[in-house]
Amino acid sequence: MNLEMLDEIMRTYGYEESGVVAMLQDIQRKERYVPEAELRLVAERVGIPASRVYGLATFYRSFSLKPRGEHIINVCLGTACHVRGGARVMDKFTRDIGIQPGETTPDGKVTIEPVRCVGCCGLAPVVVVDEEVHGKMNQKKVSRIVEECRGVHREGVQA
Repeated sequence: MNLEMLDEIMRTYGYEESGVVAMLQDIQRKERYVPEAELRLVAERVGIPASRVYGLATFYRSFSLKPRGEHIINVCLGTACHVRGGARVMDKFTRDIGIQPGETTPDGKVTIEPVRCVGCCGLAPVVVVDEEVHGKMNQKKVSRIVEECRGVHREGVQA
């Protein structure tokens, strides 16, 4: 991220400490993670210790300090999803994508992450792809999502 863009984000929140979480969210939205250099610059410009900004970035699970994929797949493994096959859904994603939970594909296309609950228990098992909720997941739906994330589309594939 260039310095001008970062300054614009910080200016939006008045360079105030109360806006640091929102600043980090904006940075992550643009970069897909919060790079260390940006984290340090936010601390410097806001006038707080870098350890405080780092503490916020590591406290909230929504932040990542390592690069994430263009597409983020969150597989719910909360109680309802677990009971209804969430682990099988995760296994299918990891097999089809070729990475383990918490990893990003070498081409930077996809990151897959386990989550504990997305609040859609009635739709279990649930997957959230780029903030879009997909409920009642099955093997066929997983395959379709993987193809869409990779930019591969087949004629006639239905969920």
